[in-house]
Amino acid sequence: MYTGQMVFSQLMDFLPKHEFNQCVRRYQGNYRVRKFSCLDQFLCMVFAQLTYRESLRDTETCLRAVQSKLYHVGIRGRVSRSTLADAK
Repeated sequence: MYTGQMVFSQLMDFLPKHEFNQCVRRYQGNYRVRKFSCLDQFLCMVFAQLTYRESLRDTETCLRAVQSKLYHVGIRGRVSRSTLADAK
C-alpha cells in the first residue's frame, strides 16, 4: 500500500499558505466561521475545478465518495451541499 501524499495534496503544497492566511486575515474571511474555513472552501473549489465538476451536487457527491481521505488532502470541515452553497 502506498503511504505517500495524494496527488491533490502534492499540488496544494505549491500554494503559499502563509500568503493565503495573510489574505484571509486581511479581509476577515474566517469571521464567525465555526467549522468550514476559507481554506476548506478553497480546497473544495480547487478539487471541483481539477476534476471538472459541473455543480455543487456533483462536487459534494465526489467529495463524499472519498470522505475518508479528505483529512489527508487538507479538508478538515464536513462537506455538504448546503455548506458549500452558504460559504461566501
